[in-house]
Amino acid sequence: MMFSPVHRFRDIERKPEYLHPEKCIPPPRPGSLGTMWFIRDGCGIACAVITWLLVIYADFVVLFVMLIPSRNYIYSAINGVVFNSLAFLALASHFRAMLTDPGAVPKGNATKEFIESLQLKPGQVVYKCPKCCSIKPDRAHHCSVCKRCIRKMDHHCPWVNNCVGENNQKYFVLFTMYIALISLHALIMVGFHFLYCFEEDWTECSSFAPPTTVILLILLCFEALLFLIFTSVMFGTQVHSICTDETGIERLKNEDPTWERTVSWEGMKAAFGGDFSLNWFNPFSTVANKTDVALAAVASGTASGSREGCSEGCSQDLDESEEVKS
Repeated sequence: MMFSPVHRFRDIERKPEYLHPEKCIPPPRPGSLGTMWFIRDGCGIACAVITWLLVIYADFVVLFVMLIPSRNYIYSAINGVVFNSLAFLALASHFRAMLTDPGAVPKGNATKEFIESLQLKPGQVVYKCPKCCSIKPDRAHHCSVCKRCIRKMDHHCPWVNNCVGENNQKYFVLFTMYIALISLHALIMVGFHFLYCFEEDWTECSSFAPPTTVILLILLCFEALLFLIFTSVMFGTQVHSICTDETGIERLKNEDPTWERTVSWEGMKAAFGGDFSLNWFNPFSTVANKTDVALAAVASGTASGSREGCSEGCSQDLDESEEVKS
């Protein structure tokens, strides 16, 4: 084997343990670390907790300020069931997006024995990530927060404390969709409640004092409007990425596609796990993990690993990959 390191490596990446496969620690045996995926990042954990607290606050205001004090029991029952159902689905989607492996490449598999076992043909090229010591399949990017290379990584989202990648993109899309829906629903209910309170005595339209009621409703209105705009944009961006089969990083880098694109409806079916059905909207339905394409990429000699870009909310390093030729 002959190794041709990229000249733009940072100093730490010039260290022998990053450049030589014999220095790579073999990956752990499957199952030895369990199946739980959770990123121990302080900022991400704080953002995830804040997300849950904001949803709980919205639910509190909707129930105890607007619906329970209402004299229209049918209106309260219908809106209470709809809002809480959407909130539950939003939090369930957030939970799945946060705890699902987004498509991490096996860490430390760029060992000398593994590279020799690939039996590369003359001229074939594969790339090794100098940070996590793994053979990078095509379209994989390294995230410094997750400390792993992620297949079809779109971006690292601190709000779900995880990367959005090949295996959890469905849950992230559902999370943004349900948050947008409950935000819109809350805004509509706030508007109706203000009209109701103006027509009636303010002391009759809420269990709280009028100043407290106004403050709680204004805060909910601000929160709902902010998240409606943010999650609607994210939802549209993710659906566009799925339909064009182009991740956020690839779009920012303006890469010419070297892969066969799965576009439009076929891309949606691949991301959501089959033909259109109610399971598309179910965060509890499991999307079968994609087969690890590392060996397939290596075998075809098309694995890529150049300078990585960052999308919105992304905080991974711009990494370089070491070219490995036979």
